[in-house]
Amino acid sequence: MAESCSLYYITERFAFPGDEPSRRRRLLEKIAEAARAGVDYIQLREKDLTTRDLESLAREAVCLISRLRTENRELRTALLINSRSDVALAVNADGVHLRGDDIWPQEVRQVWENSSLCSRGRPARASSRHAPLIGVSCHSPSEVARATANGATFAVFAPVFEKKDTPDTPPTGLALLGQACRVSIPVLALGGVTLANAQSCLAAGAAGIAAIRLFQENDVAEVVRQLRSP
Repeated sequence: MAESCSLYYITERFAFPGDEPSRRRRLLEKIAEAARAGVDYIQLREKDLTTRDLESLAREAVCLISRLRTENRELRTALLINSRSDVALAVNADGVHLRGDDIWPQEVRQVWENSSLCSRGRPARASSRHAPLIGVSCHSPSEVARATANGATFAVFAPVFEKKDTPDTPPTGLALLGQACRVSIPVLALGGVTLANAQSCLAAGAAGIAAIRLFQENDVAEVVRQLRSP
């Protein structure tokens, strides 16, 4: 398809069987699998967790990815925390993913900058000083344009084909995806994307693919190989 295709794994630990410790362990294993396979971004999206539990899980994920980066200097997988800039900063994540009705990307950058100023001289917070990666969920071309104007790193446009959580939500379709991609930042396609229809998203102008099930229910290395095959 495209060697430069950006790939974004969005986590959902409840899709794994077993009790909470088992699901958490499987999720961390899948995060490691995705990082080793070369997925560009991973969003920790466990919205039901308390702040304490989310921070604990996020810290484990950050440590895991950091260790993998040490083992493989070419690994570039970035971890983003869903909506919670405070948690992202606390665990030294690479950035955040914002809902469409969330705070503006510019506000996140200001929070990040203020945290950097406050933490000067503290080596443990050094990795928080880089500019945050900020993904934004969008459901229309106008929302993508707004995210672009407000400093998002990239946008995730959905649902292109379907939305798992709300199956009655009508898909946006490829035509609107194409319109949404006429901006200066990368736009990733989300919502019912499979290996069979991913090429149509890229042909419409998407810079890459975002997914839960596509990565979580399959061999990630094989999915990456197929999505990035010439």
